[in-house]
Amino acid sequence: MKFKNQNVLGIITARGGSKEIPRKNIKKLAGKPLIQYTFDAVRGSNLLDRCILSSEDEEIIRYSKKAGMEVPFKRPKDLALDSSKSIDVLIHALKYLSDEDSYNPNYVMTLQPTSPLRNSIDIDESIKIIMNNNIADSLVSVIKVPHNFNPYSIMILKKKYLENYLNKKIIRRQELPNFYARNGAAIYITKTETLLNNKEIIGGYCLPYFMPEERSIDIDNDYDWRIAELLIKNNIKNSQNRSNNFL
Repeated sequence: MKFKNQNVLGIITARGGSKEIPRKNIKKLAGKPLIQYTFDAVRGSNLLDRCILSSEDEEIIRYSKKAGMEVPFKRPKDLALDSSKSIDVLIHALKYLSDEDSYNPNYVMTLQPTSPLRNSIDIDESIKIIMNNNIADSLVSVIKVPHNFNPYSIMILKKKYLENYLNKKIIRRQELPNFYARNGAAIYITKTETLLNNKEIIGGYCLPYFMPEERSIDIDNDYDWRIAELLIKNNIKNSQNRSNNFL
C-alpha cells in the first residue's frame, strides 16, 4: 500500500569513521555486518518509495552496492567529519536527487545503521502515523523514560550534597508524569520542506512513534554492541524454536 501523491525517501547515513567501535557500520554483529540489519528492514517495507545510502567510505559503498542497495553518489568528505551535521548530509542528498534525477520526495526518513533491532514494521507503521496527520511536519521514534531516570527522580551534586534537579518535592512513583526520550537513531521522518526551508530534522509539530525497550538499542559503544548481539541471538533462537514447533 502506498499513499496517493505522497512518497517517502529513506536515506541510510553511514560514514566510515567511528571512534568507539572502529569500522562499526560494517563490523559483523551476530554473523552479519551491522548495516545489513537496516538493509533488511528497508527491504521488508511496503511504504518506502525509494531508499539510498549516503557514505564517503569506499568499503561501505562497495558492500552496499553488492547487497543491492542504491548508492547514487559518494558523500563529500567534508560531510563525513565528526563535526558534520546530519541535516547537511540530508540536504546534500536531496539536492543531488533533485538535480540529477528530478526526484523530489514529500518526506525523508533518516535511517542510521546503529539501530539494528528497528524492523520493517517500525518503518511502515511510523510512515502511516505521519501520513494520516495533516499538521505534523516530523516524527521521531521514542521510548518511555524509566521511572528511575524520570526528571523528578534526577538529582545533582551541589557543594558535596545532593539536591533534586527540578527543585521540587519527590512525589509518589505512581504520580510521576510520563516522559519520553528519543531512542537513538531508529527512525526520523521529516517533511522535505521542513528540511530544506527550516534546516530542521525535528520540526515544530513532531509526532511520536513509540517503540519497546527491546528494539530501542542504539549502538554507541562496546557495551551497547554486546547487548544488541545478545538480543539478536535471542531473537534468532526464539524464531528457530517456533519453527521447530511446526515441524
